[in-house]
Amino acid sequence: MTMPAHNARGITADVAAGRTSAVETAKTALARIETARKLNAVVTIDPERTLADAAAVDDRLRAGETMPLAGVPVIVKDNIWVGGWRVTQGSRLFCDFIAPHDAIAIERLRKAGAVVVGIGATSEFACKGVTTSPLYGPTRHPLDPALTPGGSSGGPAATVAAGLVPLAIGTDAGGSSRRPPAHVGVAGFKPSYGAIPYGPGFAEPFFGLSVIAPIASDAADIALAFEAMVGADPRDPDSAVVGQRAEDIGGQRIAFSPRLGLDVAIDDVVANGLAAAIDRLSAAGLRITQRDPVWPAGATEDAIMPLQHAGLAALYGDSFRKDPTVFDPDVAKQIERGLLWSGAEVAGALLASAAIANAFAAFFTEVDLLLTPTVPCVAWPLTQLGPDMIGGKVVSPRAHAVFTPFINHAHLPAISIPCGTDRCGLPFGLQIIAARGQDRSLLGAAQEIEAILRV
Repeated sequence: MTMPAHNARGITADVAAGRTSAVETAKTALARIETARKLNAVVTIDPERTLADAAAVDDRLRAGETMPLAGVPVIVKDNIWVGGWRVTQGSRLFCDFIAPHDAIAIERLRKAGAVVVGIGATSEFACKGVTTSPLYGPTRHPLDPALTPGGSSGGPAATVAAGLVPLAIGTDAGGSSRRPPAHVGVAGFKPSYGAIPYGPGFAEPFFGLSVIAPIASDAADIALAFEAMVGADPRDPDSAVVGQRAEDIGGQRIAFSPRLGLDVAIDDVVANGLAAAIDRLSAAGLRITQRDPVWPAGATEDAIMPLQHAGLAALYGDSFRKDPTVFDPDVAKQIERGLLWSGAEVAGALLASAAIANAFAAFFTEVDLLLTPTVPCVAWPLTQLGPDMIGGKVVSPRAHAVFTPFINHAHLPAISIPCGTDRCGLPFGLQIIAARGQDRSLLGAAQEIEAILRV
């Protein structure tokens, strides 16, 4: 047997050709996870179950079955059901919960030959922009253990960036699987809402926003995973059919928005890095114009945040009243705030969400792709909710998240790909956005853009 390749495409080719096996590949991933325990990115492993699943993949191959993800080791975020595994949402309320069956996306990954090798860390209920929880503590940045990888899919993103696995599955309700990949230097994809069926699983505090989100080293591996999971399913009434891929990026109308049309702070190193990337893409022949979406009055993250708070309060308000100390203090504050919102204020947030979706829908009648920053800054100390300053300005703890939430409210697909680093080597990302249902075209464009930026 040879050492396995370390991307999903290479692993599948090696396993299918018999150059290695799913079992040997799983053993390698488990060994890598063990050596990286200080990252605190993987919170649960079950080697016996993993190796049994890998052996079953090898048996299927010997029986002549073809699998697009044969033997690929996968980390799954700690809020997605994996049948028979402990899945906790990073919460003491669920510290002993064993998922009764797979979520649809995980069921499909396993059918495609992927092997779950561990559960990746998340913040409690996936409701913080850093990855720390009452059960497991903080997840560390693979390049600097004093920093956070961001959140809430920091565990899955860190495992890919650290080379533990080639593929991880997160969730994204406001940027949770785009910002952490941007901070650690890998790719993260938020599909169109409904493109990948969601659940069965935990009750979701985010009203009509959260999606299953693959994370990998590049867009090609993400496309491979996406094809294994995509497609409507009667168990998810919101699941939907997505369109086919456009032929190539050459004829597409591409806009670049340096700040997404928002009055927000951005560090010079990120702004300059994005501008340099746009220059390179233009020099390669892409037709890019600078253009911002036009937002309705009052379109801010503050305007839509009551939905998250109210969702948490609806699910966990009774437990909070009994014992608020059981929760992460930052999540407890969100629940407390959610209990205070009036019905009219929550309805106002729903109206703001709909207005953002309408603004984006109008924008994408005249544009095929939108390029923006994924994050306005690089990673910050893991003891802080966010950086103290961005762009030379004192900012709020959520200022690092400004470029991603609106895309969720518009139900659009978006991917973050690596774009550059600061002088310390800390990464940031380029976000590429398309119209709803254009996931395949977006992933094809992302692969072409990656190829240009690598040169």
